[in-house]
Amino acid sequence: MDRLKQYVHIVPHMHWDREWYFSTEESRILLVNNMEEILEMLETNPDYPYYVLDGQTVVLEDYLAVKPEYKERIRSLVQQGKLIIGPWYTQTDEMVVGGESIVRNLLYGLKDCQEFGEPMKIGYLPDSFGQSAQLPQILNGFGIHRAIFWRGISERHGTDRTEFYWVSDDGSKVLVQVFPLGYAIGKYLPTDEATLKERMDKYFSVLDKRATTDHIIIPNGHDQMPIQKNIFEVIEQLRKLYPERKFFLSRYEHVFEELEKQEGLATIKGEFLDGKYMRVHRSIYSTRMDIKAANARIENKITNILEPLAAIASTLGFSYHHQLIELIWKEMMKNHAHDSIGCCCSDKVHREIMARFFIAEEKTDRLISFYMRKIADAMPSDRSIDKLVVYNLLPYERNEPIQAEITTKWKNFTLVDETGKEIYFEVVDKKIVDPGLIDRQIVHYGNYDPFVRYTIQFQDRIPAMGYKAYFVQETDHIMIEKQPESVPQIDTNFYTITVNENGTLNIYDKQLHRTFSDVLLIEDMVDDGDEYDYSPLLELDDFVVYSKDVKAKYSLRQNQYFAYADIEYRLPVPADIESRKAKRCDSFIDVAIHLTIPMNQPRIDIQIEVENAAKDHRVRVYVPTGIPSTHSIADNQFGTIKRPVVDPAIEVWEKEQWDERPDAIYPMLTYVGLSNEDGGVAVLTNSTREYEIVGEHYDTIAVTLFRSVGYLGKEELVRRPGRPSGIKLETPDSQMIGTNRVHIALTTHKGTTEQANVAKIAKQFLTPLYTYNKMPYDAMKLNPVDFHVPYHYSLFAQTDSDIVLSTVKRSEDNSGIIIRFYNPAQGEKMAQFQWNHALSHIHRTNLNEKPIDAIAYDSRGRFEVTVKQNQVQTVLII
Repeated sequence: MDRLKQYVHIVPHMHWDREWYFSTEESRILLVNNMEEILEMLETNPDYPYYVLDGQTVVLEDYLAVKPEYKERIRSLVQQGKLIIGPWYTQTDEMVVGGESIVRNLLYGLKDCQEFGEPMKIGYLPDSFGQSAQLPQILNGFGIHRAIFWRGISERHGTDRTEFYWVSDDGSKVLVQVFPLGYAIGKYLPTDEATLKERMDKYFSVLDKRATTDHIIIPNGHDQMPIQKNIFEVIEQLRKLYPERKFFLSRYEHVFEELEKQEGLATIKGEFLDGKYMRVHRSIYSTRMDIKAANARIENKITNILEPLAAIASTLGFSYHHQLIELIWKEMMKNHAHDSIGCCCSDKVHREIMARFFIAEEKTDRLISFYMRKIADAMPSDRSIDKLVVYNLLPYERNEPIQAEITTKWKNFTLVDETGKEIYFEVVDKKIVDPGLIDRQIVHYGNYDPFVRYTIQFQDRIPAMGYKAYFVQETDHIMIEKQPESVPQIDTNFYTITVNENGTLNIYDKQLHRTFSDVLLIEDMVDDGDEYDYSPLLELDDFVVYSKDVKAKYSLRQNQYFAYADIEYRLPVPADIESRKAKRCDSFIDVAIHLTIPMNQPRIDIQIEVENAAKDHRVRVYVPTGIPSTHSIADNQFGTIKRPVVDPAIEVWEKEQWDERPDAIYPMLTYVGLSNEDGGVAVLTNSTREYEIVGEHYDTIAVTLFRSVGYLGKEELVRRPGRPSGIKLETPDSQMIGTNRVHIALTTHKGTTEQANVAKIAKQFLTPLYTYNKMPYDAMKLNPVDFHVPYHYSLFAQTDSDIVLSTVKRSEDNSGIIIRFYNPAQGEKMAQFQWNHALSHIHRTNLNEKPIDAIAYDSRGRFEVTVKQNQVQTVLII
């Protein structure tokens, strides 16, 4: 029999789902009510010492927006150690949210805490649907060495205890306290003796068995639960029922203080995605693909384009708008809460989430345009007012095809660089533009002559982490207007591509000397699940439809810069579950696939648009690799993760009564690859972040395009037996009727996924060259600055080939430039940079941007930093 645990820490808290099946505004009303009671209890009852505000400061932000006059009350309680806040801004998801997003969540959460007092220094994630292997490193980067979570753990990770050390690949370590029964076992504790004993006996049988010390936790709270005012009566009853135990109100730190005295705790490495004791919803990664895709797209714009661009501008003399960028991040992070980005919400909440993403993307796009304009405006205009500026936000020179737009009234023009060299280009499209859209003052003064917007293509070298400007000058020479020509097959430096009658591709790889056949086959299968989980029907009733027998329309075109393919077809599919059971295809999905292939890069850019008219199904696209595999390689935050193509627990999950079937459906952030020593194939993504490796030999990457379901939660699913997750609420918008879009790319390579540094290839895919056309007209006027910037600029260059840049930004204290990078390769690597701007100090910092140690640099601004495998490093340059 397990030894009774003597000390029972009852920790008052609330788990605050800001939105879920209810809206943010409904929860705010409850928050205002509940906070009044919490503050009063903490202020008036000396025997009620602590209250944990769910580890997220957005709760305070929402409350103080209504009750700003109570800020001092809150500050006083925080400084007394009674009201426990932080460290997060919101309760982040860890599986489909990027590394920079999680870093900013802590950065801004801890910043918010500074207004009130000391934060809770615990990585508190009581309800996140799985735990990323990189979380210990991220937490350590903010001086946090303790963590609490619930979901994802089981004995097969190496311990059956609730306390252990968790390490990342780089050696970062946190002490973990798992909630084996969740964060809500102490919700609404009854005072009735029999009821209380029956309930607590069940809890103690688990807690006593799995705890490593004499200290166990009863979290006294639940979702949106008001403070339990009669908790003292409950404690008195508990003391009578269990006189051998000590019951008292406490806080999590007190438990950790005892745990840290314990010797011999297990040490565990890796991610936690086991649904044995609690559901992790391993297929939630594709629910509401419109929302998931928006998140991926905007995250990539902020970290790959906006922040580096703003950092470059700041070194030229322009303001770095920290506050505007923080507003964008906070808009994003409100959507990063586990229910919100998981998309296991009501339809009205999903509309609110999409509205936030619209606001965040609009702010991002407009700020990108603003910085590009400010730099272009500050260039001397003695040679030509009209300019085209190409921005490269990667830390190495790029020589690749460029597509740009030039808007002018001129019939013909030339492009000339700073040295006077004329740049050859081709006009591939042109459109008439009303002058009022350029500058309404033109029309105001009576000029109605239209402008022409020319789409041009050319190729040139663009400097590392910088830009190059071209003068747009009127000429008498007739411009070359040349549409890409129709071709029977696409032929680039790397690929020969043909399209089959059914719209799939045959890709001959000129490096690997092999053909990949039937690429982009569509699979349509039933989804009898809900917003939490994909679920098939019983196997006998399953009816899978493939696009192998459709008749596609397609066209192929190419010029010297790019090749294009447009493929369209209608795939008949069952209208709903009843039609699926009857094997009746009485509805359809219309598929449109648009390929763009640069002639000099081993990458195939793919936009897939699916017009969906059916319900209750999952649509995936297949990428056959011909590489029989036991494992896949994908990325997580600041690193890579190796996963089995078949989870071994699939053999025992029913016998062991897991809460959820462990299908090998996994998340990625920017890529997933299959490879061997001879070469490999990878899918890069700017949208969907879910994949599964399928096929008889596990050689095909199946990427989810979208799931179509009609309920927030359902009971008795094949993959998830038992009660509903969430509640059984109809969500017709989650059927995804209408247009669904994803943006992915394919790349092939020699060597393994790690050897080919697919992480770096994905970074380039997600960091396109941006262009800005400077004209004498602007719809919104700005006064000129009193300085000039050069026509050609490079802030710094990366001189190694292994390390992958995460982002470049201005430090939060505005003292210098932050460069963050990581090593996805096997083994220790050396990051090497050359700074091309004046500098006085270089420091290695933590993720919180606090200096750790100085870095030496030479007279040319060259410096280097050692980076372990899957380690993230941050450098501050002043």
